[in-house]
Amino acid sequence: MTRGTLEVLLVGAKGLDDTDFLTNMDPYAILTCRTQEQRSSVASGQGADPEWNETFVFKISSDVSDLSIKIMDSDVGSNDDFVGEVTIPLEPVITEGSLPPAIYRVVKDQEYRGGIKLGLTFKPEHYHSEDYERETFGGWRESVRD
Repeated sequence: MTRGTLEVLLVGAKGLDDTDFLTNMDPYAILTCRTQEQRSSVASGQGADPEWNETFVFKISSDVSDLSIKIMDSDVGSNDDFVGEVTIPLEPVITEGSLPPAIYRVVKDQEYRGGIKLGLTFKPEHYHSEDYERETFGGWRESVRD
């Protein structure tokens, strides 16, 4: 069983499809790993080339297969605009332990909408069968009387 911690370094993005016509857009990212969701800060006024340099941590297990990132444009007074998204398979980082920052393609309606740069690190948790039994059965060994 693979369990551990996934660290995501969200560096920035380049060449995003600008959704604002009169001003620079204010992008942010929503990172989702199965049911866990985290949100970056808003890169106010940074337009199509935002920089975040933020780290996010997720707990993962063997049933988690990918990381999804949606890029949004924060709008005051109206709904935020969807810029694009990327889905990153986690098998390579689980196998290797870490992947240096790289650029992943952001897509919307199956069309290229820019690139997002991020690095990934996986830190496995090692369980011994004895620890698993104790955790699963609520410490049954400790409940035995002398």
